[in-house]
Amino acid sequence: QLQLVESGGGLVQSGEWLRLSCTASGFTLDDYAIGWFRQAPGKEPEGVSCITGRSDGSTAYTDSVKGRFTISRDNAKNTVYLLMNSLKPEDTGVYYCEADQVVCSWPGLYRGQGTQVTVSS
Repeated sequence: QLQLVESGGGLVQSGEWLRLSCTASGFTLDDYAIGWFRQAPGKEPEGVSCITGRSDGSTAYTDSVKGRFTISRDNAKNTVYLLMNSLKPEDTGVYYCEADQVVCSWPGLYRGQGTQVTVSS
């Protein structure tokens, strides 16, 4: 079964950090570009970060998280991480990881069920 599973969300205070994990089963993550998207209540999904696949490893971030978030890949664990530092209340939302052939786009070829991130002020 082809599946993506996110974990690592939670409730934190402003300025704290979280690390999200996106683990694949049934396929190799490195064959795909992996994106993190987030969706706040009543809003459309927003692209947060993307890492390309096939050992290229190029990364991209939306402007609001540059310098605070870091995306990385551990091929041995078939997992992509999103390290989120200096969290702000506006980072609150459900975070999804998705896999695409070349570029990160919503909703992706495969998508996880999401993990809730809540940042209190």
